[in-house]
Amino acid sequence: MQRNRIIYTILFSLILSDTALAAGQEKKADKLRHTGTAATDRTATGKPATPAVRAEQIEVHGHVASTVASSATKTNMPLVETAQSVTVVTRDEMDVRGVLTLNQAVRYAAGITADTRGGEGTRYDLFDLRGFTVPTFLDGLKFQDSPTGFAVAQTDTFRLDRVEILKGPASALYGQSSPGGLVALSSKLPTDQRSYGGVTTTGGMFDLYRVDADVGGFATDDGLVRYRIYGTANGQHTQLSKTGSRRFSISPSFTFGGDGPSTLTLLGNYQYDPESGSYGGVPLVGSLKPASYGYLPRNFYDGDVPSEKFNRRQGAITYIFNHRFNNDWSFSTRGRYDDIMTTYRSVYDNGYYDSDDGTSGEMLSRSAYGTHEHTYNLAFDSQFKGHVRTGPLRHMMMFGFDYMQQRANDTESYGDAPDLDVLHPDYHMQIPGLTPYLNYVTHSHQIGAYGQDEIRWHRLILTGSIRNDWYSSRQIERFSDTDTRQNSSQITWRASGLYHFDFGLSPYISYSTSFQPQSGLVSNDGGSTLRQANPSIGKQLEGGLKYQLPGTSILLTAAGFHIEQSNVLVSVANTGYSVQSGLVHSDGFEFEAHAEPYKNLMITAAVSVQKVHDDSTGKPLIQSGKGNASLFAFYTMPSGRLKGFGFGGGMRYSAKAYGGEATYGSVWLPQYALFDASVTYDLSNASPSLHGWKMSANVRNLFDKNYIANCFAYGTDGEYCYYGERRNAQFSLGYSW
Repeated sequence: MQRNRIIYTILFSLILSDTALAAGQEKKADKLRHTGTAATDRTATGKPATPAVRAEQIEVHGHVASTVASSATKTNMPLVETAQSVTVVTRDEMDVRGVLTLNQAVRYAAGITADTRGGEGTRYDLFDLRGFTVPTFLDGLKFQDSPTGFAVAQTDTFRLDRVEILKGPASALYGQSSPGGLVALSSKLPTDQRSYGGVTTTGGMFDLYRVDADVGGFATDDGLVRYRIYGTANGQHTQLSKTGSRRFSISPSFTFGGDGPSTLTLLGNYQYDPESGSYGGVPLVGSLKPASYGYLPRNFYDGDVPSEKFNRRQGAITYIFNHRFNNDWSFSTRGRYDDIMTTYRSVYDNGYYDSDDGTSGEMLSRSAYGTHEHTYNLAFDSQFKGHVRTGPLRHMMMFGFDYMQQRANDTESYGDAPDLDVLHPDYHMQIPGLTPYLNYVTHSHQIGAYGQDEIRWHRLILTGSIRNDWYSSRQIERFSDTDTRQNSSQITWRASGLYHFDFGLSPYISYSTSFQPQSGLVSNDGGSTLRQANPSIGKQLEGGLKYQLPGTSILLTAAGFHIEQSNVLVSVANTGYSVQSGLVHSDGFEFEAHAEPYKNLMITAAVSVQKVHDDSTGKPLIQSGKGNASLFAFYTMPSGRLKGFGFGGGMRYSAKAYGGEATYGSVWLPQYALFDASVTYDLSNASPSLHGWKMSANVRNLFDKNYIANCFAYGTDGEYCYYGERRNAQFSLGYSW
């Protein structure tokens, strides 16, 4: 019944949207272009008028240039005119680098602390931005985290058309979010090509295999109905012994309306991950610090083979409806229903050794855990957008409403597991039965109403956004017979100013805020009265410069920022409550350079320096780094005997990062630098009969550097670390038309 109600809600929303807009469908409108250049109109005298406000509609077909992004303003806006830091990773860049996961896609962006679970924790997308974990949005709609973090969707990157990394608070348009920003993903959707497609096979180290197919075109001769279908089957052993991952996914999509004023896109996805490697790590002593026996190997596995299980099934259906009333006003609405179910079971190390048997710390303490979680998620977002003139000022206005709800069921069990002899491991031990200790059901809702006004006066651009959210949640825990409720309302806003000089330079300044709901009990009177925690509040002041070489895709950006997160929970020792006195600062500077492509050269460069400080501990946030630097360059030969041959490589540097407090003191991860390499060749240059064939090869961590990617140290409560990704090479052969 719950699923039926959700499906009926989606259909009813579509019917209402179509009915309300039917009267305006006969009006004609020019086809919007996504080049990031200004459109012009003419006055009655025939002379060119001042540049018109750029077309704001996010179409579901057509290519969006690498110098244009929509995540910062929910409108297609040139990056050089966007008063906030945004990094764009295009499909071409992902293909050249051989990206297999979102973790790999974002590695070359400034401000990223990458791979916080190292090279083995690949079942989730885990990285930090400006010192904070950030949410992920797909096609403009948020992937809702589960209450425990188990039943979380993961998108196969081969079904993505682009990735946008929006930095800094963005709640004024998106609701509950992180002070660090968000990551916006865009699916491959039907285009305006009559017929296209491709099939690619990939093989590589650790027994990697992939088959990816992507086909589409016109379903009717006039292009009124278009389709696209993407599917993959892939698998690989992980860098830990005894573990592996497999995935099967299919994503069909259909667009109705062609290039007309009204288009409707329906997108489905089903993904089955029978296994997804291990989530375990290694003890800090034996990885970051030497143990009595030295160091553990990078393929060390801390679990138990029969007990290792992670099974995820996720399905989704999305609609995107756009309507242009005329050249000035448009309406868009989108919604998605997600159904995610995970079954997780594992044996893992506790981050310390038991030495009762006198083996000098060779027996690793372990525990066992299991959970089964099922989440049902629903999200909608609708906007009216239009152009208005008030004297010399030109406004691009947007008014929106969104809604999210979630229902989650979870059962969890816990138990002890036998110690593991790290020098002579036995991965088939008798594991005692687990004891159920948690069984809950959670309901949550968020309603948001927002507005935005982008004001242009000559080359000055002022943007203001404001939003109000109403959030509520209720969790019933059956074992303890507790009923926990949370209700909050929050106003967030953003204001920015930018001036775009005609030679391509754009200085800007912006201020933005965010909020995040928190779970936990709070007391202001020593425990006499308790209440649910209020949301944490984030605010950012950012200023910078952007420069785009006119007529090219060469874009340089530099930004300095100061972020504060307040109302953070600080636990009170030996009690079951907290106080909301926590304050976190993140200060930094970032520089990025992008050109894709420019005279057959693709280049990405980034540098960031940041300092993240938690006032309640006097230390940085755990897993926050001091900054990063990267450079990736790729050149394709334009002529000669090697025409069509592309080659390049990259360097990724990570400054030292804070890993918590161990029994010996503060844990700092050493800095490291890694190198990648890529080559491609268009085989049609070798023979016309091979038209459409292309091969490529990629290597990550080219020199197989042994490094620690991250640690979580909590003193006597456990000290864990994670080895970084080992050298990983792959080769692909594909045919496209």
